[in-house]
Amino acid sequence: MARNKFPEETIKRILEVSFELFMEKGYENTSIQDIINKLGDLTKGAIYYHFKSKEEILMAVADASYKETEEEMCKIRDNKTLNGLEKLKKIFYILLESPHQYQMLSIGPQLLKNPKLLTIQLQGSIEEFAPLYIQPILEQGIKDGSIQTEYSKEFAEVVTLLINIWLNPMVFKISPKDMLNKCKFFREILVGLGVDLFDEQMINYFVQYVKYI
Repeated sequence: MARNKFPEETIKRILEVSFELFMEKGYENTSIQDIINKLGDLTKGAIYYHFKSKEEILMAVADASYKETEEEMCKIRDNKTLNGLEKLKKIFYILLESPHQYQMLSIGPQLLKNPKLLTIQLQGSIEEFAPLYIQPILEQGIKDGSIQTEYSKEFAEVVTLLINIWLNPMVFKISPKDMLNKCKFFREILVGLGVDLFDEQMINYFVQYVKYI
């Protein structure tokens, strides 16, 4: 019962140690036993009391890493001085410039080889990121005239899926050249949909991401 006396501290320790190991050995090469060994004073049962699987630990590590980024995105979404398109661009840049992106690319597995993690990524895109951040901004942009679309919900979901899945080098292994072509085509799609959002600097970030896989 002692392990549950301070559950928040225990969870924090598990995540910190797991992150260190993921960075050192990579997610695929780190086992639950490695995490237990490095913690030193927790049993496998204590780990599984808080997390059902290694995949769950990875997602918790990612959530903890992106907490500060999410707070920044909320501030932008709720900012009264920016129009919808300006907010979308700022949201994109916050995500693309976050150092946590490179960390997750360095430690993360190929998601096509891990259906459970891929499913979590899909659910998070559709059930959280799109409705919480992208759709409200699109709706504001429609009202203020900076964005032209009649389908804010569908637009938010498609853009989020294309970025988090189709353009994600953790899902599809890809060369820098092919990533460049994908990004240019993605930009054409957005312009055709009435949102001139994806600029050269954003494209360069995606091309750089490929080198971290």
